[in-house]
Amino acid sequence: MNPVVLNGACALPHLGVICAEGPDAASFLHGQLTQDFSLLDASQARLAALCTAKGRMIASLIGIRPQPETILLVCSQDILAATLKRLSMYVLRAKAKLRDASAEYLLFGLAGTALASNGIDAGAAPGQRSVAGAASVVSLYPADGVPRALWIAPVGTPAPEGPELDLALWQWTEVRSGVATLTAPVLDAFVPQMLNYESVGGVNFKKGCYPGQEVVARSQFRGTLKRRAYVVRAEAPVAAGQEVFAAQDAEQPVGTVVQAAPAPDGSWAAIISMQIAALQAGDLKVGGPQGVALAVEPLPYPLLADL
Repeated sequence: MNPVVLNGACALPHLGVICAEGPDAASFLHGQLTQDFSLLDASQARLAALCTAKGRMIASLIGIRPQPETILLVCSQDILAATLKRLSMYVLRAKAKLRDASAEYLLFGLAGTALASNGIDAGAAPGQRSVAGAASVVSLYPADGVPRALWIAPVGTPAPEGPELDLALWQWTEVRSGVATLTAPVLDAFVPQMLNYESVGGVNFKKGCYPGQEVVARSQFRGTLKRRAYVVRAEAPVAAGQEVFAAQDAEQPVGTVVQAAPAPDGSWAAIISMQIAALQAGDLKVGGPQGVALAVEPLPYPLLADL
């Protein structure tokens, strides 16, 4: 499609913000999440996962550190309360306070020329944080070559410049970027590598322990990873949580839809987590062996090789 339709700014009401404040905010989150928050500085952002002791993801978050003792975590609004409750259980004696700060911040997605219109470097690498007035801007993975960014600013800040971008279109770009955002239908289902998080900056294998760390490390270093995330196309609606089947086995699902959104041309785009072996089998269907056909498309980024 013509990338010109991907120019604009889109309000993101489906996302929320957790604020962690205090002298130990960074060290506390460092011990809970899959990324290094102790070394997070003002020029960076972190994609990270919160995992169970079994290494299964129960939240995906984008974190920034606008002040030395303040970290903001952006996640899907439908899992925010549970994520906040889970993290708060482990604060204990750490000098850190966590709260739902969603009402305190405006969240926008920027695409295409809207980045330059707001003084943002469209060529910045994913995971870079810049400042535009009172706003923090996180460079995201592009969608079909179109640059994108997450704009975070205190309530009362003027909205970013640019034409209004439809939310459905923004959500389609999220899927096309190949970087999944975890929502309620797919909690506790994936080790981070099953969503390619180690390949898009969501896992640091050199940091210290966090819940599930041993399982995540074992999946990477012992070659036990058998599932990956793929971007697919469908000609009918699909939804997060639906099962994926392959021709080789009509009885047992080989994967799960992680995230899906309608495309501008009437088709649907989705990220699925699926057995690597099923990619070779082909003839993928969602919802059942006779369900909607899926066509696997090239990933928009290279996968990190098993170590």
